[in-house]
Amino acid sequence: MGQGGRHAPAKGAGVSGRARSELAHLVAGLGGYLAFLEAAGVQGVPPRRRTLEQVRADLGDCTRCRLAQGRTHLVFGVGNPRALVMLVGEAPGREEDLRGEPFVGAAGQLLDRMLGAIGLSRGEVYIANVLKCRPPGNRDPLPDEIASCRPFLLQQIEAIRPRLILTLGGFAAQVLLGTSERITRLRGRFHALGGIRVLPTYHPAFLLRNPARKREAWEDLQGLQREYLRVAG
Repeated sequence: MGQGGRHAPAKGAGVSGRARSELAHLVAGLGGYLAFLEAAGVQGVPPRRRTLEQVRADLGDCTRCRLAQGRTHLVFGVGNPRALVMLVGEAPGREEDLRGEPFVGAAGQLLDRMLGAIGLSRGEVYIANVLKCRPPGNRDPLPDEIASCRPFLLQQIEAIRPRLILTLGGFAAQVLLGTSERITRLRGRFHALGGIRVLPTYHPAFLLRNPARKREAWEDLQGLQREYLRVAG
């Protein structure tokens, strides 16, 4: 999640139980859509159909699922609307819900340091989550909640047209890639999503609880840096 102080077990390790197969089914449309575009010769997502401002206006004061009942703020996203690199997390945590911005708690501070280590800043990238509202108790997102938010994440990607996406944690990687593979098997290499290259890595909150994994995350970041320098040049 884009959470400030999560204590749920091993979020960076992925989604558990029968939710995995349901997630794969729910996200098949996203993966299939982008794969179709690639097969048709479209590089990346199509030309901007809507701006981020228009997508946000369409989302409005969303009541499409139960999460609206307990939220303080809807957390849409933040950053450069023309970023080459987009970061996608799971969902807002407590601090994000209070402030209306993704990754502002302890995990967000670590994320800022991670970006800085490869010469990027929060203002140069775009940061969003799969879900726009905080699940109660920071529980795992439910399939119908994902289905409600997924179209808006896709529209954000369409509006930004990033060349690279860094997914933070197993959940975001599974949703975008339409897979049930764990983050430990997905990380460390780029995956194709239409014309976009997706690099999964551990969620900053997971790294705070499991500092031994920071070495692997650093390897992922170095891979992102190399690819960023290539596409930016």
